[in-house]
Amino acid sequence: MVREQLEARGITDCGVLAAMGSVPRHLFVQEALRAQAYEDTPLPIGYGQTISQPYIVALMSQLLEARRGMRVLEIGTGSGYQAAVLASMGCVVFTVERLRELYQSTAPLLRQLGLRSIHMQRRDGTLGVPEAAPFDRIIVTAGGPEVPPPLVDQLDEGGILLIPVGSRPRTQRLLRLRKTQGRVSREDLGPVIFVDLVGDHGW
Repeated sequence: MVREQLEARGITDCGVLAAMGSVPRHLFVQEALRAQAYEDTPLPIGYGQTISQPYIVALMSQLLEARRGMRVLEIGTGSGYQAAVLASMGCVVFTVERLRELYQSTAPLLRQLGLRSIHMQRRDGTLGVPEAAPFDRIIVTAGGPEVPPPLVDQLDEGGILLIPVGSRPRTQRLLRLRKTQGRVSREDLGPVIFVDLVGDHGW
């Protein structure tokens, strides 16, 4: 998967490649779909949610420019795979899931894998985790109509926020925001399709 699907498509970050090669993706998909776990395709995880294709996980991890020791906020835990990749890169991950069923299935899996640098909560992700802010990096794995202001507020100086944004559900542009001297710049990284970001600042 790493060589054929990731390196061949331009993933060059050594930390990302190492993490993608070490995290057992088949444990994060439904048992009936495990034979497809390492194919470069998204897979359903129930409740209208998906686990992103490996390339997208690797690409977003690379675009995030995350480094060992950074505090990362993830909005939309889902299967827990993206959080596990970031934790394997040496990040301290605060991850938020709004769906009770996914929270109840994913939290035990992350504990079982011994990923102690992941702190998972169930709440409205569009409000962030203000009590743990600021964060060096914020990654949103669902698409909403706007960049939630609370997430911008919780981004530390020099931080990066990666989020899909679009005026219609499941039709977004991937934006990378950087905070420099209190000012926020935006970079459009192209079209993407993610599940809906639901909450006070989502759909």
